[in-house]
Amino acid sequence: MGILTIFLDRATNLKDKDTIGESDPYIKFELEQNNFVGDEDHGEQKSTTKENDLNPVYGETFHYNIPTLDNMELTVKVMDDDVLKDDKMGKCKIKLEKLGLSGTPRHVKEKVHNRIFGEDSYVFLTLTYTE
Repeated sequence: MGILTIFLDRATNLKDKDTIGESDPYIKFELEQNNFVGDEDHGEQKSTTKENDLNPVYGETFHYNIPTLDNMELTVKVMDDDVLKDDKMGKCKIKLEKLGLSGTPRHVKEKVHNRIFGEDSYVFLTLTYTE
């Protein structure tokens, strides 16, 4: 067994999904091992919500106990916390096996929303894996 550590630094240039005020973003992590026969879900975790902030800074750490990095895929969803139903503001998938993770922190900048006009939205993470 190993430990995947995710440090959520910040997100930038998020798209406002609210008609009144600004969005209240949070980040949801979903970890899954994609196998040829039957995928294995390793759970989801979420950050705190940052009210009225399209460039939120989190500084939060998350841990997953996983057997291996083989075929592991981390889905990062940026969500807008709303009263009735949360809106998706952006999303990306990271194939962890291809990053060559170790105990040495690896900084990752992933695009979560592609804009035709204006700047794209990104999430900034630091990932480590220790066995």
